[in-house]
Amino acid sequence: MRAMATKDKRTEQLFSLIRNGAQLNVWDQIELVWRLSLPAIFAQISFVMVQYIDAAMVGHLGANPAASIGLVSSSLWLVWGLITSVTAGFTVQVAQRIGAKQFDEARSVLRQSLFVGGLISIAIAVVGVALSPYVPTWLGGAPELYADAKTYFAIFCLGTPAAFLGFVASSMLRSTGNVKLPSMINIGMCFLDAIFNLLLIFPTATYKILGLSITVPGADLGVAGAALGTILAELVSTCLLLWFLVVKSDKIALVGHPGSFLPEIFCMRRVLRIGSPIAVERMAMSGAQIVTTMIVAPLGPLSLAAHSFAITAESLCYMPGYGVADAASTIVGQSIGAKRPDMARRFAKINVIMVMVIMSAMGVVMYLTAPWMIGFMTTNQSIIELGSSALRIEAFAEPMFAAAIVSCSIFVSAGFTLFPSLMNLGSMWLVRIPMAYYLSSRMGLDGVWFAMAFELCFRGAIFLIALSRFDFSKRRGIED
Repeated sequence: MRAMATKDKRTEQLFSLIRNGAQLNVWDQIELVWRLSLPAIFAQISFVMVQYIDAAMVGHLGANPAASIGLVSSSLWLVWGLITSVTAGFTVQVAQRIGAKQFDEARSVLRQSLFVGGLISIAIAVVGVALSPYVPTWLGGAPELYADAKTYFAIFCLGTPAAFLGFVASSMLRSTGNVKLPSMINIGMCFLDAIFNLLLIFPTATYKILGLSITVPGADLGVAGAALGTILAELVSTCLLLWFLVVKSDKIALVGHPGSFLPEIFCMRRVLRIGSPIAVERMAMSGAQIVTTMIVAPLGPLSLAAHSFAITAESLCYMPGYGVADAASTIVGQSIGAKRPDMARRFAKINVIMVMVIMSAMGVVMYLTAPWMIGFMTTNQSIIELGSSALRIEAFAEPMFAAAIVSCSIFVSAGFTLFPSLMNLGSMWLVRIPMAYYLSSRMGLDGVWFAMAFELCFRGAIFLIALSRFDFSKRRGIED
């Protein structure tokens, strides 16, 4: 356990140089970005692999079970968006306080995040479960999808508190510069999810492995088993993350450092200022994704399943972007907290260039392997053809999508959330939705994905322009 909690000494050395006002040459900066990005990329990919495993296992039950998950998945993004927006308001403050070497204040923010965020996540879970019988109907899915869809949605909502605590623990550990540990635990969650799914989705079965007959017990819960398997995997990983955060962290451990968990007015005001624009943005963005699902649903269960599978498959390509964004948020946040705007700007440029190169390569891979990516989740040839076509359209948008992801994270780490939120909202609602609605009736599912690709390119362009003009000497989060 002690070995797992030990942080990379070289990474900590580089962060200490930033906090103490020393200069880092270009290669040191690139090294720090890479050291933080690589574990975060693997963690993000492992998170998507959990969804990929769910989709693949459920996909082999048939088109309707797969479509039922696809029907409510965009609504679950709304739940996840609310969780991340609450977390952002706290993690920005923690990263900046660590950069300013205000460790006791960082612990205070952490305590409040656990208390306030825990209450909010419980409220989200209660509302989600209460609405679960109605969500599939509101989304316009076929009646044969309702039973599985509402069950999947309700079970996932019940797991919201565990998901929140796991996410806040990961975010806080990354804010200290400890990216490897949460990455390792999240990768482990991927394997746990596969094991729990195998035991819960399918009936008891005997498999031939290397000439041996092995009987694997199964609960035969179908779609419900996929949701339960993911929640159980999340619970295990959340417990580990909280242990290393609260007990073992060398900077913000709470054990041995008593203090109040009750919210303080100044901290909550900053959380509202930072998190509210993100919450509004995530709700509106998820609303747009829900509307997109409603545009796709009338195209039929096959198109809906293909749309859902393509979204999951594409996630494997853009999740590296979110891994680099995690690194950018930590490095830029600490640089700004240490009052190093020149360093923050250089790190921002390195992160953006790196992520665009990585996701360009991922886009090429996605274009070439699209049939295999979809075929892993289903054997239905019509779904494979529809999903492959969608992925190949989207592949061209990956570089600019990368720029948008990391640029947005950089703005947030500086405490500026309203501006990027408005850019995301305007791009989604004024560009993607009208275009998808218009093209869906003329080009089917391809039209919806063409609209998505065009909008992502537009969004990346406006983020790059905004970032090139941003003044890194400004900061918000711990002083105003």
